[in-house]
Amino acid sequence: MTGFASAARATPAGLLSVELRSVNSRFLDLSLRIGDELRMLEAAVREAVGARIARGKIECRVWLQRQAGTQSASLNAEALAALARLAQQVQKAVPTATPMTVASLLAWEGIVETPAVDFEALRAECLAALGEALHALSASRSREGAALAAALRERCDGVDTVVAQVRARAPELLAALERKLHERLEKALVPALGGSGTISREELIDRIRQEVTLYGLRADVEEELNRLSTHVTEVRRVLAQGGAVGRRLDFLMQELNREANTLGSKAAAIEMTQAAVELKLLIEQMREQIQNLE
Repeated sequence: MTGFASAARATPAGLLSVELRSVNSRFLDLSLRIGDELRMLEAAVREAVGARIARGKIECRVWLQRQAGTQSASLNAEALAALARLAQQVQKAVPTATPMTVASLLAWEGIVETPAVDFEALRAECLAALGEALHALSASRSREGAALAAALRERCDGVDTVVAQVRARAPELLAALERKLHERLEKALVPALGGSGTISREELIDRIRQEVTLYGLRADVEEELNRLSTHVTEVRRVLAQGGAVGRRLDFLMQELNREANTLGSKAAAIEMTQAAVELKLLIEQMREQIQNLE
């Protein structure tokens, strides 16, 4: 699910800031951008994010902004004097050499000294800021999840409506189909075989009745309708349970789609074909939304 959160903590080393951005993804894809001075915290940050978030493309940015008044820097007098002597020697040996500027002097390693950073204290502050940002991100994702759950329940209602309509019309449609098939078989076979002497008219009609009955059994969709209703009930239960439900709902969408396909393959009338298409549309809409759930 999408979301954004940030947190900041003032530390002796400077202002420590954490930003989290989340977009949809079926799996956890963590992209970490962290300053070089905080690189030692990378493993702890990854572990903390992975413990709180299971799905989503997450961009985590952690940086330290040094501020005036924090960890005042000082010059290393001995190193500066040694560098000055070296510069004089260079000037004497190469009079045309460009003299060192203040910026180049300060950039020389060892000239500017800063107090040592308390790593453990900085680590604790970083994890505290990260925890605050993760909490805010989870709250944002939870609000979006509630809206998605409402949309999924609405689609579940749509599936239930289609199933109820098919269940109400199925006996009538199947009976009409059996009558039509019986009439066609009788019209085609009775004149052709009735006078052959090998089979009586009554036996032929009884055989036609058996074939029509077998066809009716194969075209019966009550089992598929029952499974569709069962899967929809499970979707509602999983949504009500809460927590990380994305993968469970992914599986249920596969099962719902399988039953809709079977219903379509058994369609004995245009009404059933239309119902199967509508079911697949509702299931696909749910499947797309579920990709956004953790």
